[in-house]
Amino acid sequence: MLKLTKLADYAVILMCEMVRVDQRVCANVLAEGTGVPTPTVSKILNMLSRGQLLQSHRGLKGGFSLTRDASEISVSEIVEIMDGPIALTICTDGGICECEASGCGLRPRWQIINKAVKGALDDVKLSTLAAPVFPGLVVPMGDLQETPRRARQ
Repeated sequence: MLKLTKLADYAVILMCEMVRVDQRVCANVLAEGTGVPTPTVSKILNMLSRGQLLQSHRGLKGGFSLTRDASEISVSEIVEIMDGPIALTICTDGGICECEASGCGLRPRWQIINKAVKGALDDVKLSTLAAPVFPGLVVPMGDLQETPRRARQ
């Protein structure tokens, strides 16, 4: 199973919230808006700042802001800052692959798959993830479940 770490998942959530808020924002505001604990938000914001996706602003009106437009930031950039290089197997992260000694030959094939996964994450931009599913219309989940009953009446 391919699975992101919680920190990478939270980082994507926080970055989407930053796009939604569209101004400098501090850790407390992001924590309130997303439900991610404040210490975790602070840790992630610092990592994203070191990774040059966020800029830290000091002072009374301080906080964090995106360094680039959301349409220029890919999901793969966020994931790699949080989790390191995208690598499905040890064969694709540059590490020593034990299967080479046994004559495995799958390394080049895994690299093809790894490039496809990384390419897919490169193609998904933060602006796409942060956009409302139905532009201009926000429907609470409870309303979605009740809609068919209303239609039958």
